[in-house]
Amino acid sequence: MDALVEAVRPVDGSQDAEAERASIRGSLSDVLLRYPDADLLNLSVEQRAFAIERFTAMDVFHRYELDLGKTVQEKAPSATVAMRRLKEIKDYIKECVSASFRKIATARTPLTTGKISQVVAQALKDTFEVFEGYVE
Repeated sequence: MDALVEAVRPVDGSQDAEAERASIRGSLSDVLLRYPDADLLNLSVEQRAFAIERFTAMDVFHRYELDLGKTVQEKAPSATVAMRRLKEIKDYIKECVSASFRKIATARTPLTTGKISQVVAQALKDTFEVFEGYVE
């Protein structure tokens, strides 16, 4: 898995690169949890779609975390509450992205870069709105 992450997103020292690397690693881990016999070098169409969905969700979360994670932690009454809030945000984002991907699949629309960008933008917008109380 580490070799795949390195091939897809080499280290460059930036926060964005590290967030993407974590998203790739997390999505591949989720693929292996759901499909234990998956060959990461030869994913089925279903496995690939799931990997893209999970990468998208994790990427949205990491963007949110880079923008507001520190504020969520500072505004929380304790470190435990801060961690619980970040997990709640991550779970919410996963559900939002998953619901969007189901809509795309149900509509039998092709999964394009443009569609994924729309999913990302909407998930971020919804997350900012739903959890604005955590950063005020």
